[in-house]
Amino acid sequence: MSGQGSTGDIQGRRSDNGVGAGAPRRIVHVDMDAFYASIEQRDFPEQYAGEPIAVGGTPPRGVVQTASYEARPYGVHSAQPAVEAERKCPDLIFVSPRMDVYGEESEHIREILHRYTDLVEPLSLDEAYLDVTEPKKGPPSGTLLAKRIRQEIHEETGLTASAGVGSSKFVAKVASDRDKPDGLTVIEPEEQLDFISHLAVEEFHGIGPVTTEKMQDLGIETGADLQDADERTLVHHFGKRGRHFKKLAVGEDDRPVRPDRERKSVGAERTFSDDLSDPKAMLHRLRPIAERVSQRLQEADQRGRTVTLKLKSHDHEVSTRQTTLERPVRSEDELMTLVERLLDRPHPPEEPVRLLGISVSSLTEERGRDGRQLEMDFET
Repeated sequence: MSGQGSTGDIQGRRSDNGVGAGAPRRIVHVDMDAFYASIEQRDFPEQYAGEPIAVGGTPPRGVVQTASYEARPYGVHSAQPAVEAERKCPDLIFVSPRMDVYGEESEHIREILHRYTDLVEPLSLDEAYLDVTEPKKGPPSGTLLAKRIRQEIHEETGLTASAGVGSSKFVAKVASDRDKPDGLTVIEPEEQLDFISHLAVEEFHGIGPVTTEKMQDLGIETGADLQDADERTLVHHFGKRGRHFKKLAVGEDDRPVRPDRERKSVGAERTFSDDLSDPKAMLHRLRPIAERVSQRLQEADQRGRTVTLKLKSHDHEVSTRQTTLERPVRSEDELMTLVERLLDRPHPPEEPVRLLGISVSSLTEERGRDGRQLEMDFET
């Protein structure tokens, strides 16, 4: 593994971004550090600089959207009930989100990325893939370009970004988490298989807690175990996802950076024989729906940033309540946390409902569980 001093070019196969197979391929994943919290500390240093802060709602009903690095050692993290975060860190300062400011900063950062390539694939407000194989300016070196991009972001916004460089989206993505905050990790082609071999299986896209447990039952706990595993055995236990896991483990990831990637949705709904008027009963019925949506997202190796609650009243009137997240979510518990608040805001349903549904859109590939940030911007 190489650090900031590495200048070697990253080699790999190109698929369909305009360069033929066998040509050099350089992928950079840029991830802003504690984006919301860092903006608040930058804009209000006299109040928040060096302090443990949590952007989001306040106790008892609020949810942490993101926590500063000063708060994280206490166990404060995103998607956490604010009351629990306050219990873990009594000195925690809660800060109301300013989504308009975060959006403006995201646009500025995206403009910086586009100075170097048109092949920018945003994953959320604060992270994106770049294919810099043929940059608009600068040397054809993923390492040097990543360093320049991080420098420009800091000079122009006062914020720090971490980055990973590799010959594939998978390797670049995992690498960007290796040295946070304000770090750069470069995985050279000759280091790639060794790097992957030392990953825990839960760091692979699509391998969540349930799949991790199944893999461990098979004696598969690391990337090295996946590299050695028989592909037919993986397919037998995990279907076509097993073949995908095997390919990632042996360094086969030709997915292109897609600036125009299509956004779809995953959802489920249920119509009830008897109308529901009690919000507690609605939440009880929403749990299996959230479980099904979570399963479908896992099967599709995806998470989503927009969660929508659908309600159909007894007279067939349909209404929706929606929240858009900065970071994608997928688990049943995350969905239920959001749905519970959507059901309650701005007020519980005034009419009995006969149908409930949950959908997740603005989909992206599977993320690791650490460092997620949520935007709780509820709309009706």
